[in-house]
Amino acid sequence: MTTDTAPDKAPLRAWLPGFLALAAIWGSSFLFIKIGVAELHPVQLTLYRVVAGALTLLVVLAVLRDRLPREPRVWAHLAVVAAFGVAVPFTLFGYGEQRVESMLAGIWNATTPLIVLPLAVLVFRTERLTARRAVGLGLGFLGVLVVLGVWEGIGGAHFVGQLMCFGAAACYGVAIPYQKRFVAGSAHSGLSLSAAQLLLAAGQLAIVTPFVAGAPPLPTELSPKVVASVLTLGALGTGLAFVINMRNIRVAGASTASTVTYLIPIFAVLIGAVVLDERLNWHQPVGALIVLLGVAVAQGVFGRRKPRPVVGVGAPAAPAAEPARR
Repeated sequence: MTTDTAPDKAPLRAWLPGFLALAAIWGSSFLFIKIGVAELHPVQLTLYRVVAGALTLLVVLAVLRDRLPREPRVWAHLAVVAAFGVAVPFTLFGYGEQRVESMLAGIWNATTPLIVLPLAVLVFRTERLTARRAVGLGLGFLGVLVVLGVWEGIGGAHFVGQLMCFGAAACYGVAIPYQKRFVAGSAHSGLSLSAAQLLLAAGQLAIVTPFVAGAPPLPTELSPKVVASVLTLGALGTGLAFVINMRNIRVAGASTASTVTYLIPIFAVLIGAVVLDERLNWHQPVGALIVLLGVAVAQGVFGRRKPRPVVGVGAPAAPAAEPARR
């Protein structure tokens, strides 16, 4: 069975707990990034969380007796996905959260599907542009302008931080259709491909980090809350969350599982408000609602839906139509 044929009408109790858990995990990732960048350079934070995530998935691979890909071609394509789906966007969110609230970063993550569609249509040619999708893109673009508050003027650290978060979402927009075009047809499991992505991203970051931010500090030099945040980001948000996502796809179907996109910003906003006492301007949640409406229209939520790839800040870009494991 593949994610394209998984049932969408499984009993609610079978998939809802995992669905809500995944939304909470990915939504809380922005909180842990905010805590981490208080003591770590964004590149260093990304390196640590990716290493933790890679080690977690390697353990899961060993338990399930799965293995990493062996074909050089697959590794070459995964190197591109590792850069645009893991290393660069994770780092950009870190830079962004040095300047903006964690809840606002969570809102920007929700724009990913709006970026995926035009790239998939115009560049990778894995999708077709229909009137419905064009309307959804238009609504989403309007929502982006409202979130930015363009009528207040352009400039300042806060505006730059928002652009960095939007840039992170744009990277996902490149990684998802690229992976669908060049990697999704391989015979490897999604778990195997994601573990490979994280290993490659860890290697890329290990090379870049000393030049950009210097040698990362030892864990003993960090506060306990930062160490806990990094481990949670890596092991839970970047590692085990992908396993939960795969189960959601298998049990509930890809269409239902993809709607976690709409809950992630809600959890990000609630957690940021409760834990960090963050506040948003009125136009930011209003813009977020318009963005989510645009995403829903573009994805056909109000009509017949096609399975969409699911991605969040805590997970590598998920391959389309990967074999589901029982």
